Amino acid sequence: MADKRDYYEVLGIQKGASDTDIKKAYRSLAKKYHPDVNPGDKDAEAKFKEVNEAYEVLSDADKKAKYDQYGHAAFDPAGAGFEGGGFGGFGGFDVDLGDIFGSFFGGGSSRQRRNGPQRGDDIELNVTISFEEAVFGCKKDVSFQRYSKCSSCSGSGSADGKSETCPSCRGTGQRRVMQNLGGMQFQSTTTCDTCRGTGKYIKTPCQKCRGTGFERVTKKLTVDIPAGIDHGKGLIIRGAGNDGKNGGSAGDVLVMVSVRPSATFKREGYTLYCEVPITIAEATLGAEIEVPTLEGMEKFTIPEGTQTGTTFTLKQKGVPMINSNRRGDLIFRVNVEVPKGLSEKQKELLRAFAKECGENNYAKKKNFFKKDKK
Repeated sequence: MADKRDYYEVLGIQKGASDTDIKKAYRSLAKKYHPDVNPGDKDAEAKFKEVNEAYEVLSDADKKAKYDQYGHAAFDPAGAGFEGGGFGGFGGFDVDLGDIFGSFFGGGSSRQRRNGPQRGDDIELNVTISFEEAVFGCKKDVSFQRYSKCSSCSGSGSADGKSETCPSCRGTGQRRVMQNLGGMQFQSTTTCDTCRGTGKYIKTPCQKCRGTGFERVTKKLTVDIPAGIDHGKGLIIRGAGNDGKNGGSAGDVLVMVSVRPSATFKREGYTLYCEVPITIAEATLGAEIEVPTLEGMEKFTIPEGTQTGTTFTLKQKGVPMINSNRRGDLIFRVNVEVPKGLSEKQKELLRAFAKECGENNYAKKKNFFKKDKK
Protein backbone atom coordinates (compact mmCIF):
# COMPACT_ATOMS: atom_id res chain seq x y z
CA MET A 1 0.00 0.00 0.00
CA ALA A 2 3.04 2.28 0.35
CA ASP A 3 3.07 2.99 -3.38
CA LYS A 4 -0.54 4.16 -3.45
CA ARG A 5 -1.29 7.87 -3.65
CA ASP A 6 -3.67 9.50 -1.22
CA TYR A 7 -7.20 9.33 -2.63
CA TYR A 8 -7.80 13.03 -1.96
CA GLU A 9 -4.60 13.84 -3.83
CA VAL A 10 -5.69 11.63 -6.74
CA LEU A 11 -8.92 13.64 -7.14
CA GLY A 12 -7.19 16.95 -6.45
CA ILE A 13 -9.43 17.88 -3.51
CA GLN A 14 -8.98 18.67 0.17
CA LYS A 15 -9.89 16.29 2.98
CA GLY A 16 -13.40 17.14 4.10
CA ALA A 17 -14.58 18.02 0.60
CA SER A 18 -18.35 17.81 0.06
CA ASP A 19 -20.04 15.03 -1.92
CA THR A 20 -20.70 17.55 -4.69
CA ASP A 21 -17.02 18.53 -4.90
CA ILE A 22 -15.97 14.87 -4.92
CA LYS A 23 -18.37 14.04 -7.75
CA LYS A 24 -17.36 17.15 -9.71
CA ALA A 25 -13.64 16.34 -9.42
CA TYR A 26 -14.27 12.73 -10.41
CA ARG A 27 -16.30 13.62 -13.51
CA SER A 28 -13.64 16.07 -14.69
CA LEU A 29 -10.74 13.61 -14.26
CA ALA A 30 -12.67 10.59 -15.58
CA LYS A 31 -13.44 12.51 -18.74
CA LYS A 32 -9.80 13.66 -19.07
CA TYR A 33 -8.29 10.18 -18.72
CA HIS A 34 -11.09 8.09 -20.28
CA PRO A 35 -9.70 5.36 -22.61
CA ASP A 36 -12.00 6.53 -25.42
CA VAL A 37 -10.36 9.96 -25.28
CA ASN A 38 -6.82 8.53 -24.93
CA PRO A 39 -6.72 5.39 -27.11
CA GLY A 40 -3.58 3.33 -26.52
CA ASP A 41 -2.28 5.64 -23.77
CA LYS A 42 -1.27 3.29 -20.93
CA ASP A 43 -0.46 6.15 -18.57
CA ALA A 44 -3.93 7.67 -19.04
CA GLU A 45 -5.49 4.22 -18.58
CA ALA A 46 -3.65 3.76 -15.28
CA LYS A 47 -4.74 7.20 -14.07
CA PHE A 48 -8.34 6.46 -15.11
CA LYS A 49 -8.29 3.32 -12.95
CA GLU A 50 -6.70 5.24 -10.07
CA VAL A 51 -9.37 7.96 -10.27
CA ASN A 52 -12.17 5.39 -10.29
CA GLU A 53 -10.66 3.58 -7.30
CA ALA A 54 -10.44 6.84 -5.34
CA TYR A 55 -14.01 7.82 -6.21
CA GLU A 56 -15.35 4.40 -5.26
CA VAL A 57 -14.07 4.91 -1.72
CA LEU A 58 -14.66 8.65 -1.21
CA SER A 59 -18.19 8.60 -2.67
CA ASP A 60 -19.29 5.94 -0.16
CA ALA A 61 -19.94 7.36 3.32
CA ASP A 62 -18.87 4.18 5.17
CA LYS A 63 -15.74 3.62 3.09
CA LYS A 64 -14.81 7.29 3.30
CA ALA A 65 -15.08 7.27 7.10
CA LYS A 66 -12.83 4.22 7.32
CA TYR A 67 -10.34 5.71 4.90
CA ASP A 68 -10.19 9.00 6.82
CA GLN A 69 -9.43 7.01 10.00
CA TYR A 70 -6.99 4.37 8.73
CA GLY A 71 -5.99 5.35 5.21
CA HIS A 72 -5.36 2.59 2.67
CA ALA A 73 -4.85 0.08 5.48
CA ALA A 74 -8.60 0.16 6.10
CA PHE A 75 -9.06 -1.97 3.00
CA ASP A 76 -5.98 -4.17 3.29
CA PRO A 77 -5.52 -6.16 6.55
CA ALA A 78 -1.94 -6.92 5.52
CA GLY A 79 -1.10 -3.24 5.09
CA ALA A 80 1.43 -1.30 7.10
CA GLY A 81 -1.30 0.36 9.13
CA PHE A 82 -1.87 -2.91 11.01
CA GLU A 83 1.72 -3.98 11.52
CA GLY A 84 2.87 -3.02 15.00
CA GLY A 85 0.00 -0.53 15.27
CA GLY A 86 -3.08 -0.41 17.44
CA PHE A 87 -4.01 -4.01 16.61
CA GLY A 88 -0.50 -5.41 16.95
CA GLY A 89 -0.97 -7.34 20.18
CA PHE A 90 -3.56 -9.87 19.02
CA GLY A 91 -1.31 -12.67 17.78
CA GLY A 92 -3.09 -16.02 17.82
CA PHE A 93 -6.58 -14.48 18.03
CA ASP A 94 -9.23 -14.36 15.31
CA VAL A 95 -9.78 -10.73 14.41
CA ASP A 96 -12.77 -9.91 12.19
CA LEU A 97 -11.96 -6.53 10.69
CA GLY A 98 -15.55 -6.06 9.53
CA ASP A 99 -16.78 -6.37 13.13
CA ILE A 100 -14.08 -4.00 14.38
CA PHE A 101 -14.95 -1.29 11.86
CA GLY A 102 -18.66 -1.82 12.45
CA SER A 103 -18.27 -1.22 16.19
CA PHE A 104 -16.11 1.84 15.64
CA PHE A 105 -18.44 3.57 13.17
CA GLY A 106 -21.73 2.66 14.77
CA GLY A 107 -23.40 1.47 11.55
CA GLY A 108 -25.69 -1.51 11.22
CA SER A 109 -24.25 -4.89 10.34
CA SER A 110 -22.85 -5.43 6.85
CA ARG A 111 -25.72 -7.82 6.18
CA GLN A 112 -28.25 -5.14 7.08
CA ARG A 113 -26.57 -2.66 4.76
CA ARG A 114 -26.45 -5.14 1.87
CA ASN A 115 -30.08 -6.16 2.26
CA GLY A 116 -31.30 -2.60 2.78
CA PRO A 117 -32.26 -0.19 -0.01
CA GLN A 118 -29.31 0.64 -2.28
CA ARG A 119 -29.34 3.51 -4.75
CA GLY A 120 -28.69 2.59 -8.37
CA ASP A 121 -25.50 3.63 -10.15
CA ASP A 122 -25.28 6.82 -12.20
CA ILE A 123 -24.76 6.63 -15.95
CA GLU A 124 -22.56 9.12 -17.79
CA LEU A 125 -23.22 10.07 -21.41
CA ASN A 126 -21.39 12.35 -23.83
CA VAL A 127 -23.26 14.58 -26.29
CA THR A 128 -21.56 16.62 -29.01
CA ILE A 129 -23.35 19.70 -30.34
CA SER A 130 -22.51 22.56 -32.69
CA PHE A 131 -21.50 26.04 -31.54
CA GLU A 132 -24.87 27.43 -32.66
CA GLU A 133 -26.78 24.71 -30.78
CA ALA A 134 -24.88 25.56 -27.61
CA VAL A 135 -25.65 29.26 -27.99
CA PHE A 136 -29.35 28.99 -28.80
CA GLY A 137 -30.15 25.72 -27.01
CA CYS A 138 -31.50 22.54 -28.58
CA LYS A 139 -33.02 19.13 -27.94
CA LYS A 140 -30.96 15.97 -28.47
CA ASP A 141 -32.19 12.39 -28.57
CA VAL A 142 -29.88 9.99 -26.74
CA SER A 143 -29.94 6.21 -26.46
CA PHE A 144 -28.12 4.23 -23.76
CA GLN A 145 -28.12 0.96 -21.83
CA ARG A 146 -29.36 0.82 -18.24
CA TYR A 147 -30.07 -1.91 -15.68
CA SER A 148 -33.77 -2.13 -14.97
CA LYS A 149 -35.79 -4.39 -12.72
CA CYS A 150 -36.54 -7.60 -14.57
CA SER A 151 -39.93 -7.34 -16.27
CA SER A 152 -40.52 -11.06 -15.81
CA CYS A 153 -39.89 -11.47 -12.05
CA SER A 154 -40.36 -7.81 -10.99
CA GLY A 155 -36.81 -7.75 -9.67
CA SER A 156 -37.11 -10.70 -7.26
CA GLY A 157 -34.81 -12.95 -9.32
CA SER A 158 -37.14 -15.89 -8.67
CA ALA A 159 -39.35 -17.54 -11.25
CA ASP A 160 -42.02 -18.32 -8.62
CA GLY A 161 -41.31 -15.35 -6.35
CA LYS A 162 -39.96 -17.58 -3.56
CA SER A 163 -36.55 -17.63 -1.86
CA GLU A 164 -34.97 -19.13 1.26
CA THR A 165 -32.00 -18.51 3.50
CA CYS A 166 -28.74 -19.26 1.71
CA PRO A 167 -27.35 -22.58 3.03
CA SER A 168 -23.73 -21.61 2.29
CA CYS A 169 -23.55 -18.40 4.31
CA ARG A 170 -26.64 -18.94 6.48
CA GLY A 171 -28.09 -15.66 5.37
CA THR A 172 -25.09 -13.46 6.11
CA GLY A 173 -24.22 -12.92 2.47
CA GLN A 174 -20.53 -13.41 3.25
CA ARG A 175 -18.06 -16.19 3.74
CA ARG A 176 -15.09 -15.96 6.11
CA VAL A 177 -11.48 -16.42 5.03
CA MET A 178 -8.60 -16.98 7.47
CA GLN A 179 -5.15 -15.51 6.78
CA ASN A 180 -1.87 -16.05 8.68
CA LEU A 181 0.40 -13.04 8.36
CA GLY A 182 3.56 -12.51 10.42
CA GLY A 183 2.42 -14.81 13.19
CA MET A 184 -0.96 -13.13 13.36
CA GLN A 185 -4.20 -14.71 12.29
CA PHE A 186 -6.67 -12.46 10.52
CA GLN A 187 -10.21 -13.24 9.60
CA SER A 188 -11.58 -11.39 6.59
CA THR A 189 -14.83 -11.71 4.71
CA THR A 190 -15.75 -11.95 1.06
CA THR A 191 -19.04 -12.05 -0.81
CA CYS A 192 -20.79 -15.42 -0.80
CA ASP A 193 -20.56 -17.06 -4.22
CA THR A 194 -23.84 -18.93 -3.82
CA CYS A 195 -26.17 -16.00 -3.13
CA ARG A 196 -23.99 -13.16 -4.48
CA GLY A 197 -24.14 -11.46 -1.09
CA THR A 198 -27.91 -11.29 -0.78
CA GLY A 199 -28.19 -13.95 1.93
CA LYS A 200 -31.02 -15.55 0.00
CA TYR A 201 -31.03 -18.68 -2.09
CA ILE A 202 -33.38 -19.00 -5.06
CA LYS A 203 -34.21 -22.56 -6.05
CA THR A 204 -35.90 -21.59 -9.31
CA PRO A 205 -34.12 -18.56 -10.79
CA CYS A 206 -35.92 -16.39 -13.30
CA GLN A 207 -34.85 -17.47 -16.76
CA LYS A 208 -34.91 -13.97 -18.19
CA CYS A 209 -32.54 -12.34 -15.68
CA ARG A 210 -30.86 -15.58 -14.47
CA GLY A 211 -31.72 -14.76 -10.89
CA THR A 212 -30.11 -11.32 -10.77
CA GLY A 213 -33.40 -9.44 -10.68
CA PHE A 214 -32.16 -7.03 -13.36
CA GLU A 215 -32.12 -6.89 -17.11
CA ARG A 216 -30.21 -4.61 -19.42
CA VAL A 217 -32.52 -2.50 -21.54
CA THR A 218 -32.13 0.29 -24.07
CA LYS A 219 -33.46 3.62 -22.90
CA LYS A 220 -34.19 6.59 -25.13
CA LEU A 221 -34.43 10.14 -23.80
CA THR A 222 -34.73 13.63 -25.22
CA VAL A 223 -32.23 15.92 -23.51
CA ASP A 224 -33.21 19.59 -23.27
CA ILE A 225 -29.94 21.52 -23.62
CA PRO A 226 -30.33 25.12 -22.39
CA ALA A 227 -29.23 28.13 -24.41
CA GLY A 228 -25.80 29.36 -23.38
CA ILE A 229 -24.31 26.06 -22.22
CA ASP A 230 -20.52 25.91 -22.56
CA HIS A 231 -18.10 23.17 -23.57
CA GLY A 232 -17.38 20.65 -20.81
CA LYS A 233 -20.48 21.47 -18.77
CA GLY A 234 -22.89 18.78 -17.63
CA LEU A 235 -26.60 18.20 -17.15
CA ILE A 236 -28.24 15.85 -14.64
CA ILE A 237 -31.37 13.85 -15.41
CA ARG A 238 -32.62 12.64 -12.04
CA GLY A 239 -33.74 9.04 -11.67
CA ALA A 240 -32.91 7.99 -15.23
CA GLY A 241 -29.87 5.88 -14.26
CA ASN A 242 -29.72 2.25 -13.16
CA ASP A 243 -32.50 0.96 -10.91
CA GLY A 244 -31.62 0.54 -7.25
CA LYS A 245 -31.57 -2.68 -5.24
CA ASN A 246 -34.00 -3.69 -2.51
CA GLY A 247 -36.32 -0.80 -3.23
CA GLY A 248 -33.55 1.78 -3.48
CA SER A 249 -33.95 4.80 -5.75
CA ALA A 250 -32.60 4.85 -9.29
CA GLY A 251 -29.36 6.61 -10.11
CA ASP A 252 -29.04 9.67 -12.34
CA VAL A 253 -27.90 10.20 -15.91
CA LEU A 254 -25.01 12.68 -16.21
CA VAL A 255 -24.84 14.25 -19.67
CA MET A 256 -21.46 15.79 -20.48
CA VAL A 257 -21.66 18.34 -23.31
CA SER A 258 -18.93 18.82 -25.92
CA VAL A 259 -19.22 21.85 -28.20
CA ARG A 260 -17.62 22.00 -31.64
CA PRO A 261 -15.66 25.26 -32.16
CA SER A 262 -16.94 28.08 -34.36
CA ALA A 263 -15.08 29.19 -37.48
CA THR A 264 -16.00 32.83 -36.77
CA PHE A 265 -16.26 33.35 -33.03
CA LYS A 266 -14.14 32.65 -29.99
CA ARG A 267 -16.03 32.31 -26.73
CA GLU A 268 -14.94 33.23 -23.21
CA GLY A 269 -17.77 32.77 -20.76
CA TYR A 270 -20.72 34.66 -22.22
CA THR A 271 -18.54 37.07 -24.26
CA LEU A 272 -17.86 36.52 -27.97
CA TYR A 273 -14.78 37.69 -29.87
CA CYS A 274 -14.14 37.91 -33.60
CA GLU A 275 -11.94 39.71 -36.13
CA VAL A 276 -13.21 41.86 -39.02
CA PRO A 277 -10.98 42.84 -41.98
CA ILE A 278 -11.29 46.41 -43.34
CA THR A 279 -9.63 48.26 -46.22
CA ILE A 280 -7.13 51.12 -45.95
CA ALA A 281 -9.75 53.50 -47.32
CA GLU A 282 -12.34 52.38 -44.75
CA ALA A 283 -9.85 52.74 -41.91
CA THR A 284 -8.65 56.13 -43.14
CA LEU A 285 -11.94 57.78 -44.05
CA GLY A 286 -14.25 55.91 -41.70
CA ALA A 287 -17.01 53.71 -43.05
CA GLU A 288 -20.09 51.67 -42.40
CA ILE A 289 -18.93 48.03 -42.25
CA GLU A 290 -20.69 44.71 -41.68
CA VAL A 291 -19.96 42.77 -38.51
CA PRO A 292 -20.92 39.08 -38.02
CA THR A 293 -23.24 38.40 -35.10
CA LEU A 294 -25.13 35.33 -33.91
CA GLU A 295 -28.21 36.60 -35.74
CA GLY A 296 -26.38 37.48 -38.97
CA MET A 297 -24.47 40.48 -40.34
CA GLU A 298 -25.01 43.83 -38.60
CA LYS A 299 -23.97 47.29 -39.82
CA PHE A 300 -21.54 49.28 -37.67
CA THR A 301 -19.89 52.64 -38.35
CA ILE A 302 -16.17 52.91 -37.60
CA PRO A 303 -14.66 56.40 -37.18
CA GLU A 304 -12.15 58.12 -39.43
CA GLY A 305 -8.54 57.16 -38.70
CA THR A 306 -9.31 53.76 -37.20
CA GLN A 307 -6.06 51.89 -36.52
CA THR A 308 -5.55 48.17 -37.07
CA GLY A 309 -6.15 46.20 -33.86
CA THR A 310 -8.79 48.63 -32.56
CA THR A 311 -11.63 46.84 -30.75
CA PHE A 312 -15.31 47.77 -30.65
CA THR A 313 -18.13 46.35 -28.52
CA LEU A 314 -21.67 45.40 -29.46
CA LYS A 315 -23.64 45.24 -26.22
CA GLN A 316 -25.96 42.29 -25.59
CA LYS A 317 -24.84 40.52 -28.78
CA GLY A 318 -22.94 37.73 -27.08
CA VAL A 319 -24.04 34.39 -25.62
CA PRO A 320 -27.35 34.17 -23.72
CA MET A 321 -26.89 33.66 -19.99
CA ILE A 322 -28.43 30.42 -18.69
CA ASN A 323 -31.77 30.97 -16.94
CA SER A 324 -31.62 34.70 -17.62
CA ASN A 325 -32.88 37.22 -20.17
CA ARG A 326 -29.46 38.86 -20.34
CA ARG A 327 -26.68 38.23 -22.84
CA GLY A 328 -22.97 38.79 -22.95
CA ASP A 329 -21.28 41.25 -25.34
CA LEU A 330 -19.67 40.80 -28.75
CA ILE A 331 -16.20 42.34 -29.04
CA PHE A 332 -14.70 42.59 -32.53
CA ARG A 333 -11.23 43.63 -33.57
CA VAL A 334 -10.57 45.33 -36.91
CA ASN A 335 -7.56 44.43 -39.01
CA VAL A 336 -6.53 46.78 -41.82
CA GLU A 337 -5.84 44.68 -44.92
CA VAL A 338 -2.99 45.86 -47.17
CA PRO A 339 -3.91 45.50 -50.86
CA LYS A 340 -1.88 43.19 -53.09
CA GLY A 341 -1.36 42.98 -56.87
CA LEU A 342 -1.67 46.73 -57.54
CA SER A 343 -1.54 47.99 -61.13
CA GLU A 344 1.01 50.63 -62.13
CA LYS A 345 -1.70 53.29 -62.11
CA GLN A 346 -2.76 52.30 -58.60
CA LYS A 347 0.86 52.38 -57.43
CA GLU A 348 1.39 55.86 -58.89
CA LEU A 349 -1.73 57.12 -57.15
CA LEU A 350 -0.57 55.59 -53.87
CA ARG A 351 2.89 57.20 -54.22
CA ALA A 352 1.28 60.55 -54.88
CA PHE A 353 -0.96 60.08 -51.84
CA ALA A 354 2.03 59.16 -49.65
CA LYS A 355 3.99 62.19 -50.91
CA GLU A 356 1.08 64.49 -50.25
CA CYS A 357 0.66 63.18 -46.69
CA GLY A 358 4.34 63.20 -45.77
CA GLU A 359 4.75 62.32 -42.09
CA ASN A 360 2.28 64.82 -40.72
CA ASN A 361 -0.68 62.41 -40.90
CA TYR A 362 1.15 59.52 -39.21
CA ALA A 363 1.35 60.41 -35.52
CA LYS A 364 2.76 57.10 -34.29
CA LYS A 365 5.52 56.97 -36.89
CA LYS A 366 6.42 60.61 -36.31
CA ASN A 367 6.63 60.19 -32.52
CA PHE A 368 8.54 56.91 -32.87
CA PHE A 369 11.43 58.53 -34.71
CA LYS A 370 11.44 61.51 -32.35
CA LYS A 371 11.99 59.09 -29.43
CA ASP A 372 14.75 57.35 -31.36
CA LYS A 373 16.59 60.64 -31.93
CA LYS A 374 16.40 61.49 -28.23
